[in-house]
This record gives sequence, C-alpha cells and structure tokens, in this order.
Amino acid sequence: MSAYLEPPDSEFRALSARLGKDPLQVQGPGGNTSVKDGDVMWIKASGTELAHAELQDIFVAVDRAAALAEAYGSAGDGSCRAAVLDPHTTLRPSIETTFHAAFDHAVVVHTHSIATLTHAISPEGCAAARSKLGGLPFVAVPYAKPGLPLTKSIMSRVTAETKVVFLQNHGLICCGNSVPEVSELLGEVEERLAMPHRAAKYTPPEACPESGMEWVSEGWMAQQPRTCTLAMSGSYYPDHVVFLGPGGLSGGGQVGARPAILSEGVGIALRNDASPSQRAMLRCLSDVLGRLPEEWSASPIGSEAEAELLNWDAEKYRQALASPP
Repeated sequence: MSAYLEPPDSEFRALSARLGKDPLQVQGPGGNTSVKDGDVMWIKASGTELAHAELQDIFVAVDRAAALAEAYGSAGDGSCRAAVLDPHTTLRPSIETTFHAAFDHAVVVHTHSIATLTHAISPEGCAAARSKLGGLPFVAVPYAKPGLPLTKSIMSRVTAETKVVFLQNHGLICCGNSVPEVSELLGEVEERLAMPHRAAKYTPPEACPESGMEWVSEGWMAQQPRTCTLAMSGSYYPDHVVFLGPGGLSGGGQVGARPAILSEGVGIALRNDASPSQRAMLRCLSDVLGRLPEEWSASPIGSEAEAELLNWDAEKYRQALASPP
C-alpha cells in the first residue's frame, strides 16, 4: 500500500469492533463505519465484520472525491470500486460507501440497531421514533434499496447540521467529528429508543426435526400466534432477505432450500450447517419481534424490494464472503 495511506487509528477500530461484537447493534457482516483523513476515506470492506476491526485489515481506503462523484451520479456505477486507492487490495468498499462519502463529518457509523429496527419496521414505531428523537439533529428517511438509491434519498433530506439518520426498515446512521462524539450520540439514541424484550416461553418440540436440521430457541416465535404471523409475513429489512431468503420465515420449503424452516405452532428448525451470518440474522428477527409492542403493526419491505436485493451482484458477493468455506 502507498506510504501516504495511514490506516484508521486504534480509537476508531475499537469503536467499530465494539459495535460489531454487540448483536443489539450489528449482526454478522451488517453495518459499516468510516473515517475521513483529508481526501482519503477509510470504510469497512463489503462482506467483512466490524467485530474483527482490531484483529484484521477490514477497512479499505477510497478517494473521497471520486466516491462523491459516484454519489452524485457524475462518474462510476455507485460501487466505488474505481475509487479504491490501493491497486493491490482484493477488498471491495462497502455497498454504502456513497452515503458515507456524502457526509462531511469525519466519522460516520451505520448500524442495524435492534432498538432502531423495532421502531423502523412499524408505522407506529416510526411515529414514536420521531417523538423520542425530538431535539436531536435527526432526519427520517423512507426505505430505499441500499447503495445509490438510499444515498440519493438520504442526500435529499439531510442538512449540514444532520447527525442522526433514522432509516425506515433498515437501521441507523450517526455522524460526528470525532469517535467520542459519535459514541456518545449512539448511546443517546439507543437510550431514547430502548424497548423492553418481553419474556417469551419457549418449549422445545417433542418431535425430532428433519435430518440435517436442529430446533433453535428462536422457535418461540413460531409458538406465539401473533409473532408467528409476523415472522411469516415478509422480510422487514435488507439483511434478512440476503441471509435468510425472501418472504420472511414463510413456514415451508424443502430441507436445504432455506437455512431456517418455521413450523407454525411448533418451532423453527435451522440447518446444522447454517452460517454464523444466518444464525445472527435469525437472532436479529427474534430480538426485534420480541420487542415489538402488541399495539404496533409491522410493514415488510415487499416482494419487489426483495427481488432487487436477491438479483444484485453486490449482495451476491457479500453472501459468498459470509458463507462457510
């Protein structure tokens, strides 16, 4: 790598790793962080995990001006692969690089916070979040496909003062001029959006699962009528589609076709060889639906949005990196 490229400092890496190790903030290879140093922006590479930020080289340096040109549609294809500064790296920049570049703040953090997702998948939750985040420099952004469509939607709504972005059916962005500032802001948002996890009794099924499958504790969702319906009704955020498949836990399918199969009223069987990312996303759904108030409805992203994600090369690449060797 060129000598002038100084990698992210330990403080930034520590924040990234802390978020990546907390399943209430980030699940598997989800989420991303970035830090700017003049004309250079370091951002988490696609398919890598924030949890490894202190142990592995998971960040890739991009030319911020080139990434901005892609954000504005005046160059490139939005992938920012042409903006990568090290010609020898095999890493691809995050599919969210364009919105990181669009913020002038030095540090940008994007999480799939469980507290945020609980609000973000629900019309009533979105209204509640607007009230709870009152007084903070925040904006709410409707669901859009990750990458350039989401970047354009964000850019059309934020101002120079915006530091918190609430992404419907997706997650949270917090920005600031230093790691401590962003860390404090994340904590403030989490405290305001915190939701209690309602106790849910789980009774392991008496029958054995199909060969190659195992019953998992997230099966409580199948045993609670309302939650079971919600779990089968669709996908509520992009990473569910990418790692667990479309249509939510649709309750059927051949063994091997899906990593998890929900049996209504019985439980959820997970493939024995399910990847850590697939296991993390099943827990994510359990964590979100376990916090959704009874009086809130939930709105999936819909089959058209699911198809966009499944047919997207950038997500196929991320899936491949997250699959077991």
